[in-house]
Amino acid sequence: MTSPQPTHPRAGDPVFDLHVGGKMEIAPTASVADRESLSMAYTPGVARVCTAIAEDPELSQVYTWVPNTVAVVTDGTAVLGLGDIGPAAAMPVMEGKAVLFKAFGGVDSIPICLDTTDVDEIVETVARMAPSFGGINLEDISAPRCFEIEDRLKKRLDIPVFHDDQHGTAVVTLAALMNALTLTGRAPGSTRVVISGAGAAGVAVAKILLEYGIRDLVLLDRVGILSSARTDLTGHKAAIAALTADVTGRSGGLAEAMVGADVYIGVSGGTVPEELVASMAPDAIIFAMANPNPEVHPEVAHRHARIVATGRSDFPNQINNVLAFPGIFRGAFDARASSITESMKLAAAEALAGLVGDDLADDLVIPAPFDPRVGPTVAAAVAGAARREGVARA
Repeated sequence: MTSPQPTHPRAGDPVFDLHVGGKMEIAPTASVADRESLSMAYTPGVARVCTAIAEDPELSQVYTWVPNTVAVVTDGTAVLGLGDIGPAAAMPVMEGKAVLFKAFGGVDSIPICLDTTDVDEIVETVARMAPSFGGINLEDISAPRCFEIEDRLKKRLDIPVFHDDQHGTAVVTLAALMNALTLTGRAPGSTRVVISGAGAAGVAVAKILLEYGIRDLVLLDRVGILSSARTDLTGHKAAIAALTADVTGRSGGLAEAMVGADVYIGVSGGTVPEELVASMAPDAIIFAMANPNPEVHPEVAHRHARIVATGRSDFPNQINNVLAFPGIFRGAFDARASSITESMKLAAAEALAGLVGDDLADDLVIPAPFDPRVGPTVAAAVAGAARREGVARA
């Protein structure tokens, strides 16, 4: 007897076994089991619905899946920690994102991997697809193009456009930091923050921390602290430098930035030497979020800091975007928001931080991803903020 042939090239590996055929499917909500149901779901009955929508386009928000559906869009240029692996290789991640949208927010989504890295082509393609979706989630698009793509789409479309690598990371980071500051007795206005990494996530984290009230903040890239004294800064780096190092007057590299710092936030990769970690202020806070290898390993961090968080699930205090984006879109959709504003992001962060409640501790500054309260609580906070700010249509 011969042994059975494997069903796929890497059969037996549980990760590859899970991915056979992809991780999602389209399932109908309407039955077409007989002639009558078929005639209502499709022709001739569907023509009545189409005619009604043609006469009143707002009815598409009632009689189609559009208002509960997100396009998860990438060009495959900045996928996880893998970098520019292209659109085909990015699809498993986009499918995974769609699964998370449904599981944690009850939001339907379609993964879309575009075979172009041209900013104009991406903007035009997404804009032309937009009538099929209630929102656009941009994913794993490299900086600085991601900033321009998001900005142009937000100006062009009247539905939420959200780059999760930026804003999801920023929301969850702020939520965890709110609780960490409470535990260490710090006030935002007197807290010194160092952010290592001036790409999409780093810039967005800086912006939301400034909005929250942090004043002494610097960002670093591979060269050093971003400041207007440097002549090599791109547009987005120059803009954030004007709000950070130009205000604090700080300059130099990571060694200079870390001395006496209260908070280190890593969104860059690499390794921070232990002597620099040791130079931070007492009761320091370290969020080393690079995956799979944090910039400061928790064992090292705990020797010098009081509160430590990473992006990994095998250590306490996981900074995980799944805590934010499903609830943010759920709330935006519930309010039929035309955009996702800074106030809505702040509301999401405050809601997340508040969920920890009386359980707040050094090893619990952020809820767990599987806490069933997360999605509904974030959604309610976001919808409420949308209505207060006047961007809600329901």
